[in-house]
Amino acid sequence: MRAVTTLSVVVLASAGIGHAVVTSLDAGIARVDAFKDMKNRPRGGHGMNLLMVGTDGRDKISEQERRAYRLGGQPCHCTDTMMIVHISEDRERASVVSLPRDSYAEVPAHLDAATGQQHGPHPIKLNAAYAEGGPQLTIGTVENMTHVKIDHYLEVDFTSFMKTVDVVGGVRVCTATPLKDKYTGLDLVPGTHALNGGQALQYVRARHLDGASDLGRMKRQQRFLAALIEQATSSGVLLNPMRFRDVTRAVLGSVRADEGFGTDELLDLGRAMRNFSPSSSEFTTVPIGQMNYPVKAIGSTVKWDQAAAGRLFQSLRDDKPLAADRPKRTPAPMPVEVAPQQIRVQVENGTGTAGLAKRVDAALAAAGFATTHQPTTAADHAVRRTVISYDPRWDRSARTLAAALPGSELRAVPGQGPLLKVTAGADFRAVRQVRVEDPGKPDQSVLRGNEVVCSGGV
Repeated sequence: MRAVTTLSVVVLASAGIGHAVVTSLDAGIARVDAFKDMKNRPRGGHGMNLLMVGTDGRDKISEQERRAYRLGGQPCHCTDTMMIVHISEDRERASVVSLPRDSYAEVPAHLDAATGQQHGPHPIKLNAAYAEGGPQLTIGTVENMTHVKIDHYLEVDFTSFMKTVDVVGGVRVCTATPLKDKYTGLDLVPGTHALNGGQALQYVRARHLDGASDLGRMKRQQRFLAALIEQATSSGVLLNPMRFRDVTRAVLGSVRADEGFGTDELLDLGRAMRNFSPSSSEFTTVPIGQMNYPVKAIGSTVKWDQAAAGRLFQSLRDDKPLAADRPKRTPAPMPVEVAPQQIRVQVENGTGTAGLAKRVDAALAAAGFATTHQPTTAADHAVRRTVISYDPRWDRSARTLAAALPGSELRAVPGQGPLLKVTAGADFRAVRQVRVEDPGKPDQSVLRGNEVVCSGGV
């Protein structure tokens, strides 16, 4: 029952801060020789693969926080959260694959650095590889299971996760049912909640909310990661490069990485993840063949679906989007709180592409939005990411519009009034259909299953 603290590094990178600002920040990252003497490794593919692990390190957490967020006890020095992050060769796409902590695995033969004893291959639960042989054995075990060559290793703890959430001003979550876990102390009634760092840690650690256990937790972690990135990239803290630099120095002090992970890799990670959203198809979990797979002397494990997992990891090796081989289908309309017919929208062209604003206006109108039908040209012609400017009093309308424009940035403009403005950027591809859940309930949460991470920040 440990943290998904790998979220922190991703959020810091996804802010899209320039090279001049982040240069030298990597000097604050603790280093580990994660690839020392590794042999018989998979052949490298296209793109870059990072193994991101979350540990239960808590040395820098105050006694008050330990008590408040149930962080007492001795850490097991294990990695119960593990993700492979694939960055495409063009650095425009990121794919995140979660690996269940209880996955049945077989560690490769290795030498115990502490005792000098040679160990042969043997079965374990995946999260036990770190306790037995540290980052090197963890990487070796993952490569052995996936045949994906790991290029970089990132390790973060409780501290960096909590700091990151607090830095961006917290993250808002919604739940349609009570979420109560006596182990982590999570206790949320149905509705919307603004979580600080400690509360967010409880949310992503919770494993005893329902029968889904770790699989349910991984889905919450993935949705929370997307919401946290969205909040970080639209947060006012990122508009001040000097302030952001000082904050990231403090947060990165809780990170360990391989010797080769530096400023360029951090920026590559950020560039690929800036357009992530809670509905991103590039979040997935390795396909499961059998839950509760019994293994002698180990207990109940999670066994992968070898055929489906093989296809997934082949996509990573071939640098293909995870959805590339899936049957083409029309995406289901995204559930939203406010009917698009109630939302007035002005579209302007933020690029040098002639006719883009007219195309966006027409697409939004076809999706039901009350556009002005009079698109204009923005003062800035080099907008890369589509921006939605809105008055905070109409924040629910803004979230509906953001659902129709996946990857767009929400930008609050107090006093703007009820008319929302869309500045079309170079990233615009299409408008997604939306549907209102229940127009008779103005404050209803947007549901995806039994719970959902809300769009936007606190």
